[in-house]
Amino acid sequence: MLCRDIGIDLGTSTVLTYVKSKGIVDREPSVVAASADSNKIIAIGAEAQKMLGRTPDSIVAVKPIREGVISDYTTAERMLRHYIQKASGSSFLGTFIKPRLIFSVPSNISEIEERAVIDAGLRAGAGRVNLIESPLAAALGVGINIDEARGSVIVDIGGGTCDIAVISLGGIVISSSVKTAGDSFDDAIIRYIRKKYNVLIGERTAEQLKNKIGCVSRRDKLLAMEARGRSLVSGLPKTIQVSSDEILEALRDPAGSVIDAIRTLLEKTPPELIGDICKNGIILTGGCSRIYGLTSLIWRELSMKAQLASDPETCVVIGLGKAMDHPELFKK
Repeated sequence: MLCRDIGIDLGTSTVLTYVKSKGIVDREPSVVAASADSNKIIAIGAEAQKMLGRTPDSIVAVKPIREGVISDYTTAERMLRHYIQKASGSSFLGTFIKPRLIFSVPSNISEIEERAVIDAGLRAGAGRVNLIESPLAAALGVGINIDEARGSVIVDIGGGTCDIAVISLGGIVISSSVKTAGDSFDDAIIRYIRKKYNVLIGERTAEQLKNKIGCVSRRDKLLAMEARGRSLVSGLPKTIQVSSDEILEALRDPAGSVIDAIRTLLEKTPPELIGDICKNGIILTGGCSRIYGLTSLIWRELSMKAQLASDPETCVVIGLGKAMDHPELFKK
């Protein structure tokens, strides 16, 4: 049986799919592997992610979503078709009922980028496509009553973007989006290791360092982890020991950019809402918000309390599910 409503959190790192009356049905990396010659799809999702940086010349593994928007239209469309068919439970999509797709998008998305998402969804098999801004979806997913006349701040840190918004009376009062997020943190770790050790590590290794020992405030207990890469001196494989304090140093600049973005938004927030925000604090969502010490850093730099959502990775897609019955929340 074909479903009518599908919510897709089309993230830079991960695609999450929500089906009305079923909940979250899929969570896969935003990676596609295809033949370099024929462009035939070889793998999508977790299997394709394993191929990143390891493929022969005959196979190309790509991430079609960059900084929260489509960067490779054709590949994104094919990836979407795959996930829509999985969610619909049919390979004959469109035979009976084409589903309505609801996508989350960054709050500062351009008209061209917006059009690309809509067109890709329609070409992938949707009958209709609606968009909702990621911070608004995240607020719904967290359980905030967005219709109340009080201000709430959502900071949604994903793989490609950090979306920040003040929400009140059913909409976004003020918002901003910066390109400093999970991928930027990984790149900062790669640069730090290269500069300090003359060793080049891959994206997957940097991500593991970030997730396992990463921090933006000093840990109570020093952690360490082995990292394998290629020596830029000898050209041979080399293993180094990396500490959590080193990752703290590596992430100082990107973490500072996130703090600066929050500060700038708060400075522009209407004074009537500041009291609510001081009382309620900041809600952190998105996978990168899990980085150790972020709530402490926000308190130290901004004198604002912050709270991590109970399951930050799924807040946006759960919010998409809740928004299905509230079309007034969709972008016009």
